[in-house]
Amino acid sequence: MDFLNALVALANFVLIPATAYGAQLALGALGVTLIYGILRFSNFAHGDTMAFGTMVVILVTWWLQSLGISLGPLPTALLALPVGIAVTGLLLIGTDKVVYRFYRQQKAKPIIYVIASLGVMFVMNGIVRFIIGVDDQRFADGERFIISARDFREMTGLDEGLAFRTSQGLTIVVAIIAVALLFWFLNRTRTGKSMRAFSDNEDLALLSGINPERVVLITWLIVAALATTAGVLYGLDKSFKPFTYFQLLLPIFASAIVGGLGNPLGAILGGFVIAYSEVAVTYAFRKVVGYLLPESLEPEGLLQLLSTDYKFAVSFGILLIVLLFRPTGIMKGKSV
Repeated sequence: MDFLNALVALANFVLIPATAYGAQLALGALGVTLIYGILRFSNFAHGDTMAFGTMVVILVTWWLQSLGISLGPLPTALLALPVGIAVTGLLLIGTDKVVYRFYRQQKAKPIIYVIASLGVMFVMNGIVRFIIGVDDQRFADGERFIISARDFREMTGLDEGLAFRTSQGLTIVVAIIAVALLFWFLNRTRTGKSMRAFSDNEDLALLSGINPERVVLITWLIVAALATTAGVLYGLDKSFKPFTYFQLLLPIFASAIVGGLGNPLGAILGGFVIAYSEVAVTYAFRKVVGYLLPESLEPEGLLQLLSTDYKFAVSFGILLIVLLFRPTGIMKGKSV
């Protein structure tokens, strides 16, 4: 019985949160890796792209809620998500035409793109904070739990309760659907194959008659969809605060680089590696160990390696190790 209680506690505070967080990071890292693989630069505005898309979804969600429109047990934000993706797509295409296309035509070095993306990042961050403010915004509605801790205890008779939030279940399901659609598109459609060819060898792709501007357009639209979906899922699971999305840039880039920058499978793997590492290192294992050991051996400390305040330090540490010893990442992407 104590072993089951320990397992439930571990699932409640480590396995389920880390899986949901890993799915959010994986979607964010997929956007970063697509831009790096196809457009060949590191987009530092990606975190604020997520924030912008989420802001649009929140505003539309509030409007739908004011009209009394909802999805019952599911968050109303799912109805607003397509609008957020469309508006973010228009923003990214406009940004490309105004900023990045010029440098692309000039065959600028990647560092120039990076500096330009930093400028775009600050502009986007300012727009989001000007429109929606700097405070936490909660927009989740519908049923809060798929199963609550009290219901779980009543069903199983265990002392430890398992709480599985709707936002966590939704994150996992939506992430699986989004990843499946992306891989189907890249591997099965003519446009997707053109994008892969352009990523592998730009000169050969141009000689084959592939339209580079069309590839760029489709890439930005896919990135808008991934960034907005990742941002909304993160906001539903935690809460929305513009500066938090700026901070998310580090674990997202760490996920993409650890998995293998430019490799979509690597981005997914890296997302879960970073998420599980962050959650496991900052979780206090005292309760789990307490169930497994006799009372006389119960630990006095929290058995926590790092405070939750330092969770981003975990992704930074893993990123440094990978850059030092395996710069192409786990799945052998493009070296940084």
